[in-house]
Amino acid sequence: MLEDNKVIQFMRFRKPMAIFSLLVVLAGVFSIFTKGLNLGLDFTGGTAVELIYAKPVEQIALQNALEEAGIKDTVVQHLGHATEVLIRMPPQEKSGGEIGQRVLAAAQFDSNNKATLRQVDSVGSQVGSELYGNSLLAIAMSLGLMMAYVAIRFRIKFAVGAVISLLHDTLFTVGIFSMMGWPFDLTVLAAILALIGYSLNDTIVVFDRIRENFRRLRKADPIEIVDISLTETLRRTIMTVATVVLVVLSLFFLGGNALKWFSVAMLVGLFAGTYSSIYIATSYALMMGLNKEDLMVVVKPEFVEEGEILP
Repeated sequence: MLEDNKVIQFMRFRKPMAIFSLLVVLAGVFSIFTKGLNLGLDFTGGTAVELIYAKPVEQIALQNALEEAGIKDTVVQHLGHATEVLIRMPPQEKSGGEIGQRVLAAAQFDSNNKATLRQVDSVGSQVGSELYGNSLLAIAMSLGLMMAYVAIRFRIKFAVGAVISLLHDTLFTVGIFSMMGWPFDLTVLAAILALIGYSLNDTIVVFDRIRENFRRLRKADPIEIVDISLTETLRRTIMTVATVVLVVLSLFFLGGNALKWFSVAMLVGLFAGTYSSIYIATSYALMMGLNKEDLMVVVKPEFVEEGEILP
């Protein structure tokens, strides 16, 4: 057992932290319903044109050339190399082939750097709407299945706390994207689904340690046991988060625009997930009256020897 002066009293601040979480989530939900999300072409539909240049090309220069040619609201991204470019634009009235030729003509702004059309893809608005609906269904199903998993492995008090924690992480991240007006596309959705798994894993580690300490520290009260468990897992949490943050920062600075918002969503979600594992999931279990009976091993009568007195 840790010495008293080494135990961080996390639960002392659970009420102000709960108020903070509630305010942030409510602000995010309000922004989602009033301002909405800046949905990307994956959800709204549109056209994507891939070009290959003979030499590296600057994104800003290409975007300016497209605007001068009357092609508005475009998003220009490099595809792994500065000579490969992806141009995204909203749904167009013309066919994909005509749009591709028009973009190719506008992209020949530098006579010393020839562009070649590689591919043109179009996503209809109906397909985008279906993707958006399916993404919401995927998030809902993942939360429901994870709740069932935690309920089987632990207790329903932990399961509900874990799902509230995951829902907090999702609304926190999506709310930030709504309030800031950042693009929300399939890469951001992928980040949110990855964060749900990451946050649940972090929460499971904390729950496992709480269960062990409930069985080991029989004289301590639930709040003390939770504080001890969170303190014991803090080093592991810091090391895990630091490792993931280094990878995400590498994606942010070296992955180009294609991974920019994925990285941003991961960074926001990492903060929310680490915070919620400490102050949302465990706090809810305590609020629901978590006690030793919830986690102690029950000895079945047929395994009790005659004359043995059960605790």
